[in-house]
Amino acid sequence: NEQQQAGYVFFDAYRRDAQAWDLAQSDELILTAFSKKYHTDQYGGLLALSAGAYRYLSPDAHRPLLIALLGALVAALGVPFFWRAAQFLGGDKLAIPATWIFALYPESILQGSSQMREPFLITFVALALWGFLDWSPPRSPHFQKKWGDAQTGMGAWGLGIGLAGMLLISPAIALVTLIILGGYWQFSREHKRIPWKAILLSGGIFLAALFLLSWGLNRQGVFGTQSPFGVILEWFGGAVKWDVYQLESGSGWVQKLLKTMPAALRLPFVAGYGLAQPVLPATFIEPTTLTWRVIGILRASGWYLLAPFLLYGFVALRKLDAPKARRVWTWFGLACWTWIIIVALRAGGDQWDNPRYRVIFLAIQALFAARAWVLYRERRDVWLPRFLTVEVIFLAFFTQWYASRYYVRFGALSFGAMVAWILVLSGIVLFGGLLWDRKKRRA
Repeated sequence: NEQQQAGYVFFDAYRRDAQAWDLAQSDELILTAFSKKYHTDQYGGLLALSAGAYRYLSPDAHRPLLIALLGALVAALGVPFFWRAAQFLGGDKLAIPATWIFALYPESILQGSSQMREPFLITFVALALWGFLDWSPPRSPHFQKKWGDAQTGMGAWGLGIGLAGMLLISPAIALVTLIILGGYWQFSREHKRIPWKAILLSGGIFLAALFLLSWGLNRQGVFGTQSPFGVILEWFGGAVKWDVYQLESGSGWVQKLLKTMPAALRLPFVAGYGLAQPVLPATFIEPTTLTWRVIGILRASGWYLLAPFLLYGFVALRKLDAPKARRVWTWFGLACWTWIIIVALRAGGDQWDNPRYRVIFLAIQALFAARAWVLYRERRDVWLPRFLTVEVIFLAFFTQWYASRYYVRFGALSFGAMVAWILVLSGIVLFGGLLWDRKKRRA
């Protein structure tokens, strides 16, 4: 297609980069990127950054790899800050697996090598998380003697830069990050009162992000309401409806399935379909070129390796002795899955948008998955193998289903029958395991 011939992975990057070059070559101010005229970047921040890079670093020729290099450098800068945040939460035992996930997650690497906003946001989230953890904890006498207030100041700067970067690139992510950090503060404070200065500062940033998000979504003046919350809700509802329409019109079997499905089940189906993206069996079976097959397999493998740990984490947390730790990590797990489900609804069944929106909060997902891994290694819980067995069942049936679509020699199984088999066998594994555990405890 057009963007691939031009050397871009994502169509959004292709359009935004072309417009950034046009702006850089014009006589207009870089701040024009935030006007209605330039609409390829919803909020204008990355467009302005790209145009500035072209105007001052590459005025003689359009070099798309310049923006990709900038994104890769910013993505790499997030690793040490994430390492420090993970160390604070669980020492090296947690930081080592969490940082490996953060650094090597395939979707993050793909985004970091593209002209997209996600590598910037991933790093800004990690920077804000480190800054918040460094700035907010109670100080031990040893820490104060060694560092004094210097480290506290560094944390405040990190938090401020991270949130400012999110406000520039995507105010919605600043809102979600504030909610996640606020929840952490609440669950880790042992019911201590939050300082009023922190409340005022957080409230100011939250309102700024809310109005910037509303302004960015309604730059073209398409929404009837002027209320920031009204604009956001109207936009989200319209986006979900549009993505459902795109999903339905882009696939004959999905269209047929949705028409025969009760209306109440359509949104859960769209969310489930989005959660499965990119579907691992499809990356092996659907016809494509070698390059895109390898990229697809790596992206899907990363998600299907991470997801079982994000589920198992809730089971593993029951065995933590400290109530505060259970509260904090449960909050992180709920934050992970709330974001993942919202993304699945927002992006529909799109195999490109789902993973790239999902990966924005890779820092929280990597921490929660690493916490689950550490707990499994300490206790050798039977529930992780059970979740992995359920995933194998899912992949086996979907492999057969995709093979039957493209190769006649494989017997066809209807989608409804396949889902029924997956649910029944998964139920046997999970509920059968639960009954077995209860029987063992009573014995």
